[in-house]
Amino acid sequence: MGSSTPSGHLDALACAELLLHLGLQVRAAIVKGRNLNSDREVVAREGGDTIFAIDRRVEGTLVAAIEAWPESLLPVMVVCEGLGHDGLRRVGPECRALVARVLIDPIDGTRPLMFDKRSGWFLATIAPDIGERTHLSDAVASVMVELPVSKQSSADRLWATVDRPTRAEREDLRTGAKWPIPCRPSNELTLRHGFAHVVSFFPGVKRLAADLMETIATATLGDVSISEAAIFDDQYTSTGGQLVELAMGRDRFCADLRPLFYKIAGLETEGLACHPYDMAGLLVAMQAGVEVTDGFGHPLDAPFDVTTGIHWCGYANRHLRAAIEPVIQTWLRDHL
Repeated sequence: MGSSTPSGHLDALACAELLLHLGLQVRAAIVKGRNLNSDREVVAREGGDTIFAIDRRVEGTLVAAIEAWPESLLPVMVVCEGLGHDGLRRVGPECRALVARVLIDPIDGTRPLMFDKRSGWFLATIAPDIGERTHLSDAVASVMVELPVSKQSSADRLWATVDRPTRAEREDLRTGAKWPIPCRPSNELTLRHGFAHVVSFFPGVKRLAADLMETIATATLGDVSISEAAIFDDQYTSTGGQLVELAMGRDRFCADLRPLFYKIAGLETEGLACHPYDMAGLLVAMQAGVEVTDGFGHPLDAPFDVTTGIHWCGYANRHLRAAIEPVIQTWLRDHL
């Protein structure tokens, strides 16, 4: 387990198992040390995001767990928000060439989790090391581990490898019992009576997000009555959480175009946006069948770093993509 072949290729399934174990260790550290007051303290701003005490608390667990990985998989370059401004930490012997790069978001959805509102997610993906050219498209394994709020009695985990479809399990947090759960995106052909949204977490570009969502609704469903509740909006303040909702069939569409909205708004300083570590669960979503693109409809890809701003669209199936994507592209052409 956790070995690489002589040609330097990673054992994808073994890597997925290691990443899952890592996520479970982070989950245990969060549950054991949970303090809903001190967890909310702001301690730094690094890697393009605000770092809270709850984030800082899991970093030691993270590095120590990776140091215990099989020798054949070390050294690795860990790319993770919270590990300084460049987000890089080499783990393993200095005298050997890097084997892999691991992109991690220890807690995606820190804000809802630390207020005990909604689960966060541990996200991780691994790729053979090709230096700074290592991208999401190079990943061979990816995992998403649910970080539960205090009242939860069960939590989910999803994982995938580049050559296998996504699998999902639910665990009873009291007994440790585990069982498989279905992981299938929705096959509905329209957004009617489903969950779909354009991300608008923070003030500044909410009008743009609302206008785009209204345009999508009108273009795909026609003039809907406000009494019909034709489309439901449930914005999960976690990119990983959004991908899980798509993969599990609960959401039908999500778009996070914040970097493009900032450009349209003519803002000199960009606000908070999605970064590559927020997309560390991308392989899980795609291997489940979710259609994921960048904001312009191209294949989504990004370097293993903590600063690149990402815009993306996720569709539960190709039929929804065919209906919605042209609307988004027309709207962007009219505004950019």
